[in-house]
Amino acid sequence: MSSDAWSMYSNKLTKTLEKAPAEFTKADIIRFIHAEDIRHVNFMYPAGDGRLKTLNFIIQSEASLDEILTCGERVDGSSLFSFIEPGNSDLYVIPRYRTAFLDPFAASPTLNFLCSFFNRDGDPLESSPEFTLHKACRVFRDVTGMDFEAMGELEYYVIAPEDALFPASDQRGYHESAPYAKFNAFRQQCMMYIAQTGGQIKYGHSEVGNFTLQGKIYEQNEIEFLPVPAEEAAAQLLLAKWVLRNLAHQHGYNLTFAPKITAGKAGSGMHVHIRIMKGQLNQMQADGQLSDVARRAIAGLMTLAPALTGFGNMNPTSYFRLVPHQEAPTNVCWADCNRSVLVRVPLGWTNRKDLCCQANPLETACKYHTGQKQTVEIRSPDGSADVYLLLAGLAVACRHGLQMADALEVAAKTYVNVNIHQAEHQALLKNLSQLPDSCAASADCLEAQRAVFEQYGVFSPSVLNAILSQLRSYNDATLRTTIEDDPEAMQRLVMQHFHCG
Repeated sequence: MSSDAWSMYSNKLTKTLEKAPAEFTKADIIRFIHAEDIRHVNFMYPAGDGRLKTLNFIIQSEASLDEILTCGERVDGSSLFSFIEPGNSDLYVIPRYRTAFLDPFAASPTLNFLCSFFNRDGDPLESSPEFTLHKACRVFRDVTGMDFEAMGELEYYVIAPEDALFPASDQRGYHESAPYAKFNAFRQQCMMYIAQTGGQIKYGHSEVGNFTLQGKIYEQNEIEFLPVPAEEAAAQLLLAKWVLRNLAHQHGYNLTFAPKITAGKAGSGMHVHIRIMKGQLNQMQADGQLSDVARRAIAGLMTLAPALTGFGNMNPTSYFRLVPHQEAPTNVCWADCNRSVLVRVPLGWTNRKDLCCQANPLETACKYHTGQKQTVEIRSPDGSADVYLLLAGLAVACRHGLQMADALEVAAKTYVNVNIHQAEHQALLKNLSQLPDSCAASADCLEAQRAVFEQYGVFSPSVLNAILSQLRSYNDATLRTTIEDDPEAMQRLVMQHFHCG
């Protein structure tokens, strides 16, 4: 690749080293540190609360730098994860060179790395979220001969003092432009920083939700990513949240990924698109149609959907979003281009027409291969999810579907092509399974289906036990019906989980 081609990349290490991140070596990292006069190194890693934690180092000598990059450091695992006992809590954190990026917020030049956890014996920590996803992807490949890829849609609200000029239309913010949308420039700055950390971004836009409350603007936005191997997808979502929060803080804004802000207004999801690859070929289409591979994977998602909420909807406000008529799913079903179902098959450029030439008559005909763009989208997850465990759960579900003898029959039975919430389709609605309505119900579903997630050693029992304990600790079995007509109680609940994930 030419130097001009490398210059198009946003990650400065990729530009400078003229290498893809997967090819970074320790020698490359040290060379970059010398060239850029880097003074600090940060180790970053997700804990049990789903947030990134940070360990700071100052570079004091060539020898100390080599030791940091080679040996990593010790951390207290019991302070990071509820399933680790204090009496045996030491863990190692080791940097993954392919994740290196310049910290856009540091006061002096700083290089950040995402890290992996290892136990006292030098083995990967089986129960860590990051290694759980690694196992899920490895097993998916070993069992199916294919690779599991994902991309996330990260929705969030920006909150700032009310602006009387050019007020937005309530709940009509989808793809709105400035000056009616107030935070487009902020979102673009966030996208640039996320790209600098290595995030592969598809696009960003303002979303449906916007309203004013107690003198403040609440504006919903979304940043959507490109499909990449699931382990990379998890890392870029984690870093995107970190970037958004830090930049919001610099601007004096508040920002939340909470599933629900207030009754009657759009909640925020974290939809995940799934793509299954064999080599460089997308397996989600066959002859311009949704493939049997995709249908089998959807059948796995249908079968394990109730349990998957245990990874994707992890606090009580999640279940105030999963209600009818809010473009959020409540029933276990799937369809084409339908935003009220659990799994949506979005437009996949299957018409084989040259749209570019139709829009631009001066262009000559081209045969751009659009088959790689087909995905399927699961719409239940939200920002409360642990992204590593969520993607691991989705990989397990799709693998399970590919192994199910009756997968195509399950897919056929759960397909709907109507608005299931209209009165004339109530009979159909009654035949569909429902998603859980609380963390407590989600825990019961996960408990009932846990054997599938533990198969092949993907999810360790300690991780599932910790999740079940957390979900049940909310005691929310009847909460949705108890406070749905109590705005003050609802607002207290929202504030309690405002900075989830």
